[in-house]
Amino acid sequence: MKDDVYIKNGISIPADEIEFKVSRSGGPGGQHVNRTESKVSVYWNIKNTRILTDEQKLRVLNNIHTHVTDDGVLVIHNSESRSQQQNKQAALATLATVIRKALYIPKKRMQTKVSKAVKEARLQEKSRRSSLKKLRTKKIVED
Repeated sequence: MKDDVYIKNGISIPADEIEFKVSRSGGPGGQHVNRTESKVSVYWNIKNTRILTDEQKLRVLNNIHTHVTDDGVLVIHNSESRSQQQNKQAALATLATVIRKALYIPKKRMQTKVSKAVKEARLQEKSRRSSLKKLRTKKIVED
């Protein structure tokens, strides 16, 4: 329970469903990066989880399909820090954020009408601009 990853509204991923793998980080860093395995990869199988309903699983799989393998496993990598523990915490925080965003259901837009006052004001402005432009034209008087 202590190691569970809290998502929202009482939903938390049990620690036994999350798998960690560590490896050497890439990029610059000198000898430290060549000796330590500080990169952390977090794997969580969405299809086999017991905390989400089928509808929630489908929503998550559709919303974050770029991070999910064909088997339904969500993969998060983190190698920002030199510390394996800090990378692990950051990867778990990223996992929670990604799942939280994927579970978000946007509100439906309520269609509204333009009020009569707004329509009338627009027409008044149009007629005012029209009369202003008419005043700018030169009148040619023929003898």
